[in-house]
Amino acid sequence: MEDVIIIGAGPAGISAALYTARSNLNPIVINNGIGALAKAEKIENYYGLEEPISGEELYERGLVQAKTLGVRIIEAQVLGIKGFDTFTVQTTAGDFDTVSVILATGSRRTAPSIPGIREFEGKGVSYCAVCDAFFYRNREVAVLGNSDFALHEAEELRNVTPAVTIYTDGKEPEFSREHPIAVNTMKIQAIEGDDLVSGLRMENDIHAQEDGVAEASFYPADGIFVALGTAGSTEIARQMGAELTDKGNIKVNSEMETTIPGLFAAGDCTGGLLQVSKAVYEGSMAGISAGKYVRHKNDKQNR
Repeated sequence: MEDVIIIGAGPAGISAALYTARSNLNPIVINNGIGALAKAEKIENYYGLEEPISGEELYERGLVQAKTLGVRIIEAQVLGIKGFDTFTVQTTAGDFDTVSVILATGSRRTAPSIPGIREFEGKGVSYCAVCDAFFYRNREVAVLGNSDFALHEAEELRNVTPAVTIYTDGKEPEFSREHPIAVNTMKIQAIEGDDLVSGLRMENDIHAQEDGVAEASFYPADGIFVALGTAGSTEIARQMGAELTDKGNIKVNSEMETTIPGLFAAGDCTGGLLQVSKAVYEGSMAGISAGKYVRHKNDKQNR
């Protein structure tokens, strides 16, 4: 059983790792890449920089700093987290049991620019298979995505219905393992329906048409689950039942603890100022708070 697992290796995640490591908690950081820092061409408004550096360089420096302190960094995608009193973090590198978790993977992803997605949110379009699978027992459902996150969501749905199809929206599947779930790789034109979702309008390969005009095809679906890219902090928190703010960010208290004991969040996923300095502060606070939580829990068990 690990003391703390930190999901994300940006400024918030690495700051949390530094503080938990210095508290002898031996943290694990699950890293799935640079994230939003990749878009920062120059960072110059941060303490201690003699000259501007790129977001990529800051990211690499953070990884080196954490490794120097002995922090274990695992390159993997997080697929989901189960548990309440203690947690099991499910990843493409295996499952990890832990006393506490710090979510630090950045801000909420925007919905894909597919016509109908936003219009049917809450009317058949969902972002959480664990939350909403129950409503689609033995019904036709679609999962949008092409990664292991989409596969994980599809497998969750297969527990309640056999009629599950993954739609990659024209992208090549990037699943790391074999699976029996149907996959449709055509481009999605739109999500359609009246009051509720009724299905997806797909665009067949234009090169396959004799007249050179793409032919649209309709695929029925009662529910559509969006699982593009990898699972972000907000998606994970929602799956676990943690409360979100009105703006869709993770709700935390002054100790960076969510509404689930032992689950903390830091950085862009909590909203507010999207700056490195804010992410570092929140990551540090989350690390300190996770340390207090773990020690208190261990003291209770040892009494």
